[in-house]
Order: sequence, then structure tokens, then C-alpha cells
Amino acid sequence: MAELFIKQAAEYAKTRPSYPKQLFEFIASETPCHDVVWDVGTGSGQAAVSLAGIYKTVIATDTSATQLDHAPRLPNVHYRRTPPVIPHADLPLHIAGESTVDLVTVGQALHWFDLPAFYKQAHWVLKKPHGVIAAWCYCEPEIDPAVDSVLDSFYAADSAPYWDPLRKLVEDGYRGVDFPFEAVGGAGEGDTGPFRFTAEHAMDLEGFFMYVRSWSAYQTAKERGVELLGDAVVEKFRRAWCNDENGDGGGEEKVKVVRFPVYLRIGKVGMVKL
Repeated sequence: MAELFIKQAAEYAKTRPSYPKQLFEFIASETPCHDVVWDVGTGSGQAAVSLAGIYKTVIATDTSATQLDHAPRLPNVHYRRTPPVIPHADLPLHIAGESTVDLVTVGQALHWFDLPAFYKQAHWVLKKPHGVIAAWCYCEPEIDPAVDSVLDSFYAADSAPYWDPLRKLVEDGYRGVDFPFEAVGGAGEGDTGPFRFTAEHAMDLEGFFMYVRSWSAYQTAKERGVELLGDAVVEKFRRAWCNDENGDGGGEEKVKVVRFPVYLRIGKVGMVKL
């Protein structure tokens, strides 16, 4: 499904939130070794940059060359474009050898994957029995009561017909995702999540509109000849953003803290057989 994000890759890179430090600290605390991590579906490198500060080597893969072009370059991050389906025999070429990876991460992409096939590949590259897999998603943001009211209606009504059905897994915080791994030590017995974190991103109104334009639903609607951010919708958001009751005030440049709920599933390969 990478094609949904190619045309708005620049907006995606600029407006998607950086994941919270606490998320990576928790994941790192459950990873015995910090040598090699495979960041799958890295997009424009939001997670890879943070992982690079903890792990010696980050292998960051995506099927979209356009997305990878917008990723920050760091000496220990190796960006690689991969085919949508990596033949098992090609894993050492594209990723790493068997039982050589400490951590596999997937940020905001697991719901697009062929899970049985992906899990087999992750299981193969991860070290046994303590290799860790961590996958997270974030839901629609919370800003303030006025903007949230408009956004909730826009999301539930205007944009709803254009989301892929798999979006429901994100809305549910990945609770419904099959995740056949053992709980890590810091979680409760048998508990692989989801665990909640919060990502924050400062935006003005135009930045918020850029974020909406980075949605896959926005791109799908556009391809069907529908402009989700029509004049009437933009005006509703402008009034709410500016807290302007009569519509003749300014304030679009007002910067607000946009908070994204982040939900993490995490587990280790243990003695699981896939």
C-alpha cells in the first residue's frame, strides 16, 4: 500500500509526529543487545532516527524510494528499498542473516502487512530466544475541545468512505492484530500490549492541513475527484483553530500542541514456532 503515500511524501515527512523518547526507552529496556535493528516500513525515517541513537546499526527498509528520499541521513542508518514481498532466500541480501537481529520495529505500518509471511521473516532474522519485535500505531490527534469537535466530525463523516478497511486496526490501537509472541519482562505476564504513549507535534493551522493531506484517505479521495479540504471545511477548522466566533479574526499562525495517542505491541520470539 506504499503507493498511497508516494504522492504526498513531502507532507508526510514534514507533518508526521516524531515518536516519544519514552517509547524507545521502553523498547530498548526490553532488548538485551543493542547491536542491530530492522525498522520495517521506515517511510521517511521517523523511527530510524531515534533508533540510531540507541542501536549500533539500523537497517531501515521501505518499498517507496520517494519516501526514502525524504529520510534523514545518519552514518549508522542504512536505508534500503525492498520489494513488497521479499523472497525468504533473499533476506540475507536485503536485511540480515538468520538469528542476527536484536530488534524488529514497525511504526504505523503493521496493518498493511501480510502478517503470517512477515512474522516468519521477523522470526527468522531475530536472535533466539530474546529477540524483540515492537509494532506501534498512532490514532487521530487531540488538540483542544474546539478543534477536536470539528476533527471528530470530519474524520467520522467526511473522510470515512476513503479509509482502507484495515484502518480499523489502527483505530483499535492494534488490539485486534494477531501478535503471536511472548511477553517481554517489563510487561505483565502474557501481556504484549497495547501500551499507550503520547507523541506531541507543534503545528500551526497550515501545518495541520498539511498533516491531513498526508492521510491515505485524503489521497484516495483526491484520486476519486473529491477535495476533502473544501472551502466550507477549511472555514470550520479556521474558526475552531482561532476560537473565532464571527469568522473575521486572524490567528491561523497560532501554534498548537497536537497530541497523538501511540499504541505499542511488543514481544519476544522466545520459543515460539512459526
